[in-house]
Amino acid sequence: MKNIFVGNLNLETTEESIRSFFEPVGTVRKVKLMLDRKTGLSRGFAFIEMAESEADKAIAGLHGKVLDGLAIDVREGRQKVHGLASPDHVTRNDAAPDHP
Repeated sequence: MKNIFVGNLNLETTEESIRSFFEPVGTVRKVKLMLDRKTGLSRGFAFIEMAESEADKAIAGLHGKVLDGLAIDVREGRQKVHGLASPDHVTRNDAAPDHP
């Protein structure tokens, strides 16, 4: 299984429309449209799961295509690290100044 990030979604886009858009490329195992916790409205991005070979085809073939009036961003999803977006965003400041 491969996780795919789908960004720049129209705020009216639904999980069903995302599934329908990706299914011609292969079987969509899971769709998770990200919603704002307070309002329940779409945050404009989603994650989907597909078999690895189908996911690669979806990323190559659907990036930049128009869904519900917007050109979408389709790329491989990153593994979430608790509290951080991904390990490559971790920085360390060993030279912190001493404070009296």
